[in-house]
Amino acid sequence: MRFIGITGGVGAGKSELLHYIEKEFLAKVLLADELAHELMTPGTACFAQIQKAFAGEDIYAEDGSFDSVKLALQIFSDPAKRKTINGIVHPAVKREILSRVEKERERGVYAYFILEAALLVEEGYDKICDELWYIDADEALRRSRLKNSRGYSDQKTDAILRSQLSEQEYKKHCNVIIENNGTLKEAFEQVRKALAQA
Repeated sequence: MRFIGITGGVGAGKSELLHYIEKEFLAKVLLADELAHELMTPGTACFAQIQKAFAGEDIYAEDGSFDSVKLALQIFSDPAKRKTINGIVHPAVKREILSRVEKERERGVYAYFILEAALLVEEGYDKICDELWYIDADEALRRSRLKNSRGYSDQKTDAILRSQLSEQEYKKHCNVIIENNGTLKEAFEQVRKALAQA
């Protein structure tokens, strides 16, 4: 089973490509973001640690869980808080990913285990994945996708882009580059070729 980490800037079109891989290949796809949310629900160790670190802050929804918008505002506006939460969540996410990869290797059902994560490079996933892929798309195209599909303002897009690594940095660490500036069919063809290489 090949363990592939996939990353790319916001708006690069990762979701479409992951959906294609899941549908067309014997692949288990795991989204690090979704896993992080799962590990931050009330009753988990992460929840308790964040609660303690952010004591007195208005970060909760009415049901007592974290309000993702309020939490995002806190961490995007304050690098120290972002560092705090990352220091709690990222190690927990990595432990859980490794545990799931191990389980799938033992089960022997899938040919590929695909992990999509924004911070693959920053968090040293090149040391645990068999290979890293970068989904590349021009910044102008990414900006228009974010505006049209997610309704992001220019300011929100600017803030997210500033918080991500440069394209050169991503490319330096990734074994496979998928160009997603053209049609989906063209991108799918690149994915197919990359998966076919042993």
